[in-house]
Amino acid sequence: MAEDDANHLKETTSQAEQGKKGRYRRDKPWDVDGTDHWHMDAFSPEDNKGGPFLEESSFAVLFPQYREKYLREVWPQVTKALNEFSHIACELNLVEGSMTVRTTRKTYDPYAIIKARDFIKLLARSVPFQQAVKIFQDDVASDIIKIGGMVRNKERFVKRRQRLIGPNGATLKAIELLTGCYVLVQGNTVSAMGPFRGLKQVQRIVEDCMNNVHPIYSIKTLMIKHELAKDPKLVQENWDRFLPTFKKRNPPKKKKPKGTKKEYTPFPPAPQPSKIDRQLESGEYFLSEEQKQRRTKRAREEKQVEVRVRRARERQEDFVPPKEPSRRSKKPREDDNVPSVEALKNKFLQESPRKQAKMVDTREYIMERPKAKEKA
Repeated sequence: MAEDDANHLKETTSQAEQGKKGRYRRDKPWDVDGTDHWHMDAFSPEDNKGGPFLEESSFAVLFPQYREKYLREVWPQVTKALNEFSHIACELNLVEGSMTVRTTRKTYDPYAIIKARDFIKLLARSVPFQQAVKIFQDDVASDIIKIGGMVRNKERFVKRRQRLIGPNGATLKAIELLTGCYVLVQGNTVSAMGPFRGLKQVQRIVEDCMNNVHPIYSIKTLMIKHELAKDPKLVQENWDRFLPTFKKRNPPKKKKPKGTKKEYTPFPPAPQPSKIDRQLESGEYFLSEEQKQRRTKRAREEKQVEVRVRRARERQEDFVPPKEPSRRSKKPREDDNVPSVEALKNKFLQESPRKQAKMVDTREYIMERPKAKEKA
């Protein structure tokens, strides 16, 4: 009896901790470890219990002219793939430049027509057949991102689109490895194939790149997230402290100084003189056609003479020798410690008389040469 009371007390305390939502919860038979609740079984003809469809669904997609040759080559393979997938009929119209898919009486998957529409869209956007046929897998979706209208300037658009591809396709390859998607940049669109989470990441990277945010920042963030996901201790924690924060380094634009306001005057400005008024003022209006031509010719000749003289002067400047620097005698600087003759003489006279007495005259020790006798 005591054990039952203890168990009842434990149940009530656990229910109180769980709250109202978990009070009446019971364990389900599928709540076991290792169960993937997001797994989707393949749709088979036995799952379609309603029989054939009542109405026919169809989609048509236009393709550019340069894709016509490739589509004609692979169209037998396209027809075979659509027929094997869910008995979808297809048609290639070369006159209109369109591809059409539609359901038949044998089609059993309601979502097959959507997959077929995405398939022909990818073919129209230059995705090869071997890659586009993977769209029929259940865990693969597609997205076509339009980037043509994101940037107005054509040159700036081309630079940012090339920035998304990177040198030798290195940036695009890094995006594919980190997101698990196939990405193709073609014209004004970016085609992507892969899981839904990867498509969302690709779309964010492409939009940021078109808005002047380099893809390397997003790639660095994704690399850090991949490393953090491998650590089981950090899976349930917040990763904001590990992710880098990038600041914009664009300096603010200088504001243009506002112009001074003109004083308001109720009177309109004076009209500008017309061409006829200027001709009347200069007297040209009263000249004849011959005089006007002669005047124009004279002005042209004077201008040619001025140009000829200026060019001749410029050519003669190349032959003018440069001025050589004058060779002047170097004057002794004041800061040089070279003693002058006067300074040495004064120093000698200022010495003590004892030192002067010690100094011996050398003439006392030199015998003078006797003078020669004069001849009589």
